[in-house]
Parts: sequence; C-alpha cells; structure tokens
Amino acid sequence: MTLTRRAVELRHLGAPPLGSSVRQTMAEVGRKAVCDPGALLPGGFWEAVGVWLERPQVANKRLCGARLEARRSAVLPRAEAGGPRTSAGPQLGTAGRVPEESRGRRAAATAPLLAGAPGQPGKAGVEEGDVPASELDSLWSDFSRSLCGNREMLAFLAGSRAGSRPEAQHELDVVLRTVILKSSPHRPLLAPTREMVVQDVLNGTVTFLPLEDDDEGNLKVKMSNVYQIQLSRCREEWFISVLIFCPERWHPDGIAYPKLTWLGEELLTKLARWSVESGKSGFKSTLSLISVLKYSRAYWALKEKYKDMVKVWPEVTDPEKFVYEDVAIATYLLILWEEERAERGVTAKQSFVDLGCGNGLLVHILSSEGHPGRGIDIRRRKIWDMYGPQTRLEEGAITPNDKTLFPDVDWLIGNHSDELTPWIPVIAARSSYNCRFFVLPCCFFDFVGKYQRRQSGKTQYREYLDFITEVGSTCGFHVEEDCLRIPSTKRVCLVGKSRTYPPSRELSLDEQRTRYINSRRGCPLGPPGREPAPASPQAAASSVHHPGGHGALHGAAGHTPEARASELWLLGFQPREKAQRRRNCAALPRDFVDQVVLQVAHLLLGGTQLTGSSPSGTLKTWNRGESLSLAEVASELDRETLQRLKRECGGLQTLLRNNHQVFEVLDGRVHIRDWREQKPPKKKQPEAKRKLVPEAFKTRVCWFFMHHPDGCALPSPCCPFAHGPGELRPSLTARTEERVS
Repeated sequence: MTLTRRAVELRHLGAPPLGSSVRQTMAEVGRKAVCDPGALLPGGFWEAVGVWLERPQVANKRLCGARLEARRSAVLPRAEAGGPRTSAGPQLGTAGRVPEESRGRRAAATAPLLAGAPGQPGKAGVEEGDVPASELDSLWSDFSRSLCGNREMLAFLAGSRAGSRPEAQHELDVVLRTVILKSSPHRPLLAPTREMVVQDVLNGTVTFLPLEDDDEGNLKVKMSNVYQIQLSRCREEWFISVLIFCPERWHPDGIAYPKLTWLGEELLTKLARWSVESGKSGFKSTLSLISVLKYSRAYWALKEKYKDMVKVWPEVTDPEKFVYEDVAIATYLLILWEEERAERGVTAKQSFVDLGCGNGLLVHILSSEGHPGRGIDIRRRKIWDMYGPQTRLEEGAITPNDKTLFPDVDWLIGNHSDELTPWIPVIAARSSYNCRFFVLPCCFFDFVGKYQRRQSGKTQYREYLDFITEVGSTCGFHVEEDCLRIPSTKRVCLVGKSRTYPPSRELSLDEQRTRYINSRRGCPLGPPGREPAPASPQAAASSVHHPGGHGALHGAAGHTPEARASELWLLGFQPREKAQRRRNCAALPRDFVDQVVLQVAHLLLGGTQLTGSSPSGTLKTWNRGESLSLAEVASELDRETLQRLKRECGGLQTLLRNNHQVFEVLDGRVHIRDWREQKPPKKKQPEAKRKLVPEAFKTRVCWFFMHHPDGCALPSPCCPFAHGPGELRPSLTARTEERVS
C-alpha cells in the first residue's frame, strides 16, 4: 500500500502550518468534504463519533461491539508545564467563560459518550476485568506527564493549536473503552482491545490511543496504531479527516486496526454520511441489556455446536436463516438469564415455556443448555422428531383463559408468536408474581384480530412495539427494549424482568389488566347484557400462591382449546387454524393456472396463435413479445378469473411470478422471459439451493418448446427444461415418494 505523505496543514479555524519536526510524525490518510444543507454540523459530527465509539461493529464487521468503562475530564499540559492538571468541570478562559459555540458543541459531544450499564443510563458499564475510574485517573496522569517530553504527541493531540500558544487550557473528555473482537472458529478466543479516547470538542478532534500492559501489569499508552478523526472548516466548507501518528508505527491486524486505506476510505465515508443524517432510528443499540463480550463468545460456541442442523433441515424454510437466527436468540436468552441468576444470587437455571414455538429449535437449544422447558405450537413440524426426548414439544392451541396459566414457570417466550404476542405479558402476569416474559414481535396483532394503526407519525413497527410495551406496563412489568443481532428486519425484543408493584397489590392490578383488555375491544367480556367480567380469580389466586419453581413442567399442559366462553379473557380471540390453507396461488387447479398463463402469453406476443412446438428460434427471429403493465393484463381477463385471483395473496402478480419459467415481472410490468439473457447463479448460494439446481434439471417440460410459436430460444442441451417427453427425468420428489411407499 502506498501512503501519500504530506505536511498536515490543519486549516481548522485558520491555524498556521505545523513545524517541520511535527510534519514528519503525522500523515493524513483521508480527507472528505461534507455537504451540510441541513446545518447539522458540528453536532452531527459528534453523533457520528458516538456511533464509532459505542457501536464500531456498524462500520467494522469484524468487531462485535464496544464497552465504555470509565470517563473523566482533563486538560492537556502546557509544553513548559511540569505536570498534568485535572478538572472536574469546564476550564474558564481569559474572559471568564466558555464560548457559547463551544458549549453547544460540548453538549452534542457529551451525549453519545454517556453510555450506560444495562438498566443504568448515564453510568459506565462495569464487567469482569474492567479498570476502575481511579485507574483511568492514574493512566491519564502518567500519560499527561509523559507529554511534557513528547512534543510531537502533544502537538498531535492539540490539533490546530499546535504552533500557537493558547490563551488558556480547556477541558477534554477522556474515555476508557474496550473494543470487543468478533470470535470465529478460526479465532475462538480473541482478547478485547483497550483504548483511551481523548475528545477535544473545541478543536473538533477525537484521538484513539491503544493501551498495553507494562512489566508490572499496569496499563500504559502504546505509541503505535494511534489515529485521530478531525472536523475542520475552511472557506465555509466542512471537512472530516483521518490522521495517523507515526505512520511507520501503524501495524494493522485486520480486525481492531485495519489497513490505512480502510480508515481513509471506508470509515471516513461512513462518518461523513452519518454526520449529516438527521433521522434517528428510534431503536436501542443492539445487545444493550447484556454483556456484548459474553454474547460474542457464547454465540460462536453455540453456532459451532449446532451448525450441523443446517445440513439436515427437513423444513421448506431457509435453514441458514432459521438456524442461525434461533442460535442468536438462544444466546441472548442464555446470557440474559445468566446475568439474572448472578443478580438474584441463585444457581438454579430458569424454566421456560415457548408459546408458538414453531420449528422448536429455540426450545431444543435452551433445553440442551440445561434450562428445563417446553414448547407449544398449534401444528407439529417434521423436525420435531429429530430433537430427541429431552426436547419437550407439544401440539395444541393456546387460548388466553383461566386454564392457560403457567404458575411454576420462570419465563414465557414469544418468538414471532403472532396473535399470542399481546397476550404473553398478560399470561405471564396472571401466572405468578415471579413469572417474566420475553417477546420478539413480528406480525401485528391486537388482543382480537389485526392491530389497527392509530398514529401516522410513527412507523407501524414502532407503533406496535409501543403498544406491546404499553400492555406489559399495564400488566405491572418494568418493560425494557433491546435489539437483537439476527438476520431479520423485525429484531427488537421486549423484556419484562420485574414488577412495578408489591405482591399485595395483585388483585387490584388484575382488575386494571381486565379494564385495559376491555378497552381495546370496546365490549364486555361476558355475554351481551351482562357486566364486564371481573378480574380472573384463578389468575389472582395463582399469582399469590405460586411464587416459583419448576413443577408446572411436569403437570398438565394447560392449553386445551375447549375452554368455556365464561372463562375466556376476551370473546372473539381465534387461534390460528391447525392446517393453514395456502393462498399463494400454489393450490389453484392446474388447468386454471395453465389457462391464465396461455392467455397472458397470447397478449404479450401480440395475439400470435400459440399452437404448438416449432424448431428452436435464432437470435434474430425469436419473438420476445412486448411488455404490459399488470393493470393492462388484468383488464384483459374476465371478471370470474379476477375474482378467483383476488382471493389469493398477491393475486395475478403472484401467479405470474410462480410461473417464472414463462414470465418475468419487473417494476410492475410483465415480460416474456428470454432464457438467453439469464445471468449465471451467484457464486455463493445456500447449500439447499446448490443441490436444487442439478436435481431439477430436465424434470419439467419446456413451456416454450410446447407453446411458443418459435419454439424455445435455447438449444436442447442448454435448456434446463425438457424438450419433449423423451428428455424428462424423474423428479427428486417422485423418487422419494417411491422409496417411502
């Protein structure tokens, strides 16, 4: 790599060039102009710096996260000073005050650095191996004294003030952070990297100083891999730069310290973009309630342990997505529960019930890791038989009523539990005072039916999360929100670990729950003409008399669907059907689908008669037809056909996409597919798809060979479909059915 080395003439606030001795110790590896039409700078710059400080994994995918352990205020020593000077507050200038502009920037800078420990906003997180704040004081004191004899480093930290003597010293923010490296099978136990970060708000610089242990085991600053991010302004234009101290001492490790080209290009581009992005996500940082370090180590261990599930996955769903997503969710719960046991001073592992467990993999992993529990779902899955007897999975409907209580279970889980999602906090609250819940909402359901939006100022997802939080709070839980690291767009979880009321108020709280549930429906619980049903006496009694334990795991399932109407908590709730009818046009009669395909193809080919096979066409003569919008195609179909398609999810578009051998639907327009233009498959595909291609070759008749007036555009050896019955191969499904029979 060639590094362009030039004098670092920092133009921030019109500062003069640095001396020649300083020039030789610095290099600018990247500089990017930032367009700021929304006037978000300099505050936006500090927001971007906050992302890189607290969530470096967003930019560097080889990192798992970071932890801000301690922080303090300090000042740089003068070159002639004999020692450091510390400060508990802003240093006053000659005018007796901090400039207003500096104060505004300081507020923007400080906010992102106030990262809190789980459940404790505004405090630095404390975990095993952390350095106390007093040791950060000692670290800065030693480093500050060393700066008196290291003019180059002092000038690097001072930024634009180098070469000119400031009128007064000003306050710096000094942060101690731990960068957590992502583990992998090749790097299973990577030690975290520690850094001291010096933030100079007045001069717009953030300097990252790596740390190492000295001979006595104390932390000290390394003089290698030191870099600085700087915001500067010249002629009304903003710039963000990345500077390196002593480039010859930069030793990239490919993880925490990548190559300089990455810093000067990838990181700089992201910082510039984040600095002028006005919109905030409105969601928490990932893994804000648990230790990122513990999560990283546990996740890679579990991923390695359960990776073979991908190879034997019998369901039609994508194995890589579902296996690794459930591994990540299980890892999160295991760490959450481990830390909960430490907080409560207990050793017994928590019990659980997963309501709407689906494929049951989450139940299998948690059970295999020593947590007693079971899963319940309306429909049995093929993969259930592969887990073994230690994984308890039950088939049955869950109907919220007095019989659906789990008084001796510690945690209720709702992982994409659909219509049960809003009920899970209620069931947990009424099961026992010690029952907690974890939900990962996906589809939007109310207590009865689909959730109806009420606030246009929020996204539907954000509004639904707020609704589930409201349900949990009304039920008496302290509800916390976190964001998981899973391959899904719906990855925000809600956790109810503790109650907002003492056990003696259980009856009054249950009356509050009942009123709230009624208000969502707008009707009484009981039959018409009666008063609203009172708070569930069974639920209240259960909450008072069952403080905890694992006995419920060995008792009755408690989820019979034949509950009487008087026992229901809200009339109208309908669990999903056991056998769900497919509505993606796949279940439509074959002759109906073939008729629609021929009719649409006839339209696209300009009315050419589709009479049968012809010799394969050439590049010049093969009729590709025209393109029509979906509306134009629909206007040519008869009313009965359209009504039948409207009853399917996606309607006409879904039917055409299902027949992708014939059609291509792009941007709302329908085309005849030209197989001569098909791109080769991606180099890296899921194993299931890699197997599918050769197994499906020549197992279906070529539609173009049979129906297109010019025949197939491809010669027979190149076409993946059979040119006539003589080329047909038996499909894998047919061979499997023969072996089974």
